[in-house]
Amino acid sequence: MTRPDELVFDPALIRRFDVSGPRYTSYPTADRFVEAFDAEALKQWLRKRSVGGVARPLSLYFHIPFCNTICYYCGCNKIITKDHGRSAKYLKYLAKEIALQAACLEGSREVTQLHLGGGTPTFLSHDEMRGLMASVREHFTLKPGGEYSIEVDPRKVDFDTVALLAELGFNRMSLGVQDFEPEVQQAVNRIQSFEETKLVLDAARATGFRSVSIDLIYGLPKQNVTSFDRTLDKVIELAPDRISLYSYAHLPATFKPQRRIDAALLPNPDGKLQILKLAIRRLTEAGYVYIGMDHFARPDDELAVAQRQGRLHRNFQGYSTQSECDLLAFGVSAIASIGPVYAQNHKIIDDYYDALDRDELPVLRGIELSADDVLRRAVIQGLMCHFELSMESIEIAHLIRFEDYFAAELAELREMADAGLIEIADGWITVKPAGRLLVRVIAMVFDRNLRADRERARYSKVI
Repeated sequence: MTRPDELVFDPALIRRFDVSGPRYTSYPTADRFVEAFDAEALKQWLRKRSVGGVARPLSLYFHIPFCNTICYYCGCNKIITKDHGRSAKYLKYLAKEIALQAACLEGSREVTQLHLGGGTPTFLSHDEMRGLMASVREHFTLKPGGEYSIEVDPRKVDFDTVALLAELGFNRMSLGVQDFEPEVQQAVNRIQSFEETKLVLDAARATGFRSVSIDLIYGLPKQNVTSFDRTLDKVIELAPDRISLYSYAHLPATFKPQRRIDAALLPNPDGKLQILKLAIRRLTEAGYVYIGMDHFARPDDELAVAQRQGRLHRNFQGYSTQSECDLLAFGVSAIASIGPVYAQNHKIIDDYYDALDRDELPVLRGIELSADDVLRRAVIQGLMCHFELSMESIEIAHLIRFEDYFAAELAELREMADAGLIEIADGWITVKPAGRLLVRVIAMVFDRNLRADRERARYSKVI
């Protein structure tokens, strides 16, 4: 008999329901943001945080766009350079943005979560990293015991760098690996040995990091079941606390570096499915819990604990244990989430600099959520984080009658219920083990924008 928390891999169901769709790091998704939401709009919402005398704790995100070399698969907003003059200039502007946002805030500036992403945050020199964190602490209070994480490229990091990160307060890191096979690494221009990766992971444990995650990608050129099995051997030997297993989306028209990848070398759809099936089996046999989407964690990791306790949340960095935070975002292309609004910074670095030169918050676009958006966000979050949804809890929180409000959606879900992906009974929508890998497809049913606009070419495949 299948356990309620088990994951079932059904190739026929995946082929049937595997469509293109959003990853739902936000709802509405970032492609729905509008430029009518500007710097002044963000400023007003920053000031409104403490209305009524209560302000939610803060989560901070910093985008560091610089990388020494280019990885061909990458779709991130990045700048390829070895010139630290460029990062020094960027950090000066980042410090100005920190000060501008902090000046708009009313009430507490207590931070319970911080994340440095990129690009490659460890591109920064030791002095640059110290300077950035000094700017943060000048304007915000980092709460003891908070979750402070950073993305690390093991190819450019030694023990001293890891020790510095620990000294600065970081206690979580994610290590980019993608694949350990030399042929695959050459095909995507990311040469990285097992030994240098192990050095960084061991250093993190020796210096007190609470959690270390490894990022993998399936569907890369020259990958196959046999080769990826060898990569999984090495990952399981390293025994990270969390593993992210991302599906490679080949979108060379959107991401120019991907044009250097020979599409003929990519595994075919069936081969890609077999790699995913292998990875799920190996990781679950090794004791990892499937959190959702593309995340696995050890049962005692904070992410798995948060899911069991109903506290799991999803934001622009993926799954998170901090559900009640306002997310402030700094740096080029970074996205903030404050109350019922999202705001994204300029994506082009010169536009970002120009706005700050005018003493303006560098906002490109954003959106203020309607009551319907807030409702649908809660439904999608519930499904994505917990694989179940209480209709009654949604009704109480949003003053609706679920079956009436979502009549069209419930009708559309019947096909998925008949296929065994979900169960709708006793006031609950429950994602069954065979539907967990397809939770994005289930969530898409509640996306009002997709219901009105079935053009999904802008999105990658779910699997």
